[in-house]
Amino acid sequence: MNNSESELQAKIRQQFDGLPYPKIPVEKSPKDDYELLFLHNFITPYYLRNQKVIETKGKMILDAACGSGYKSLVLAEANPGAKIVGIDISEKSVELARQRLQYHGFDNAEFHVLSIEELPSLGLKFDYINNDEALYLLPDIVVGLKAMKAVLKPDGIIRTNLHSSFQRHYYFRLQETLQMMGLMNENPGEMEMEAARKTMNALKDSIILKQKVWNPERAKDAQWLLSNYLLLGDKGYTIPEVFAALKSANLEFISMLKWRQWEVLDLFENEDDLPVFLAVGLSEISLEERLHLFELLQSMHRLLDFWCGHPQQALPFLPVVEWTDSDWERARVQLHPQLRNSQTKEDLINCINNHKPFEISHYVKSPTLSPISVDSSIAPCLLPLWDGVCNVQSLVDRLFKTRPLDPITLEPIDEESAWEDITELLETLDPFLYVLLEL
Repeated sequence: MNNSESELQAKIRQQFDGLPYPKIPVEKSPKDDYELLFLHNFITPYYLRNQKVIETKGKMILDAACGSGYKSLVLAEANPGAKIVGIDISEKSVELARQRLQYHGFDNAEFHVLSIEELPSLGLKFDYINNDEALYLLPDIVVGLKAMKAVLKPDGIIRTNLHSSFQRHYYFRLQETLQMMGLMNENPGEMEMEAARKTMNALKDSIILKQKVWNPERAKDAQWLLSNYLLLGDKGYTIPEVFAALKSANLEFISMLKWRQWEVLDLFENEDDLPVFLAVGLSEISLEERLHLFELLQSMHRLLDFWCGHPQQALPFLPVVEWTDSDWERARVQLHPQLRNSQTKEDLINCINNHKPFEISHYVKSPTLSPISVDSSIAPCLLPLWDGVCNVQSLVDRLFKTRPLDPITLEPIDEESAWEDITELLETLDPFLYVLLEL
């Protein structure tokens, strides 16, 4: 243990040396997990913040608390040409991460045994920092945020997360129970894990804690049990605490990772028929308050997972909903890179041939709670996006060729109607980042 490492941090390090996380085979590839790649592609948060598409080649990406390196591999796959740097306090985990990236042929990667607080000692600056499932284990999350900010380039972005106090409430109660039993005084081993299993099994089925957290099948997995019942240093946070920590670290909130799953209006049966006091109140509260209201009403997210960056570094842009006709005429359109693959194209063509809607959200569900589909009559206009960047006029021209007649009146479609159909389609897909629109 080095001089700056606390007793608790030393125990956490030992826990992950014993069972490196995540326990995923080295040979497993994330290539076909489009949603995972979508969320770990630097293009995604950069576009959300700036409405600009950025090139990943040559970018510096840090996986802070990389564990056994699976997310490092995801970052490498999702960001072609980027250099990947991983750090972790567990030497055993770092060894596995090196092996994983080498196995999959990524030579432009390096790994170090290092704590997040020691990041500045690397002497490197990063475009993107991924910090997954680790910040809540630090004694002071603000110290961790400041350490990452210190190595972040001016326009760089940090992805990090904290356990939710509300969603994890019963797990924290169980952890406190097991602490009272002395099962977390030292680094929990097989004896402590078996004692936890026997304790939960012995409880009556009517006990609320058992109903909420006991899963006998999953508890057979030592890593799952340690990560939920016996996780040393585990703590929960709320949205106001997230924003307070960001303020203390002088960082700016950008977005929740699954941003469309945090819309408070989606929690009501009919958002157009809300009580007046509620409708007016929601229109006047801040983003922080809206997110906090969501977690109070629907604590469905285990992680408060978000992107942040240096303050006032976002590029100015005009929201798509405010674009004029002249803006649309000069706009560039492209498909999100994680959708531009042979499988989605093949599925799109099958839907067109069979006159079925193309459910584009099937491949990346995270930005939406409801399916997003494209009607087969207009879906052919998306095909050119698999070849690269297009302008809107080229998509309109394709609509003229594939659907020359109005399906209701059987009259030839006019230029204005074609433009309306295409822009409406793009406006529908843009908030989910299925298409990326630039001026």
